[in-house]
Amino acid sequence: MTHSIYIYILVAAGVSFLIRVLPLTLIRKQITNTFLRSFLFYVPYVTLAVMTFPAIVDAARYPAAGVAALIVGVVLAWFGAGLFPVAVSCCGAVFLAELLLGAV
Repeated sequence: MTHSIYIYILVAAGVSFLIRVLPLTLIRKQITNTFLRSFLFYVPYVTLAVMTFPAIVDAARYPAAGVAALIVGVVLAWFGAGLFPVAVSCCGAVFLAELLLGAV
């Protein structure tokens, strides 16, 4: 039974390797399709958002406090605030929201 874990690890490593190598070997010329290029341009941003937004909401004791921090962060970032002021403001928003929600 202990040898099966090594098989699982090898299969996972092989699949991960193939996912990274196949596009490099199959696509040799530059992609000229504008739709596909724009799609590939936004993939890293969407992936980051999909991983980050649920974590922001679930990090607080109350999900509403996480949503409040998310809204504060998006608004401040939209108006050009830097990373540190946005982070501090989001922490303050969670703190105040949890104080208000905990008192209710």
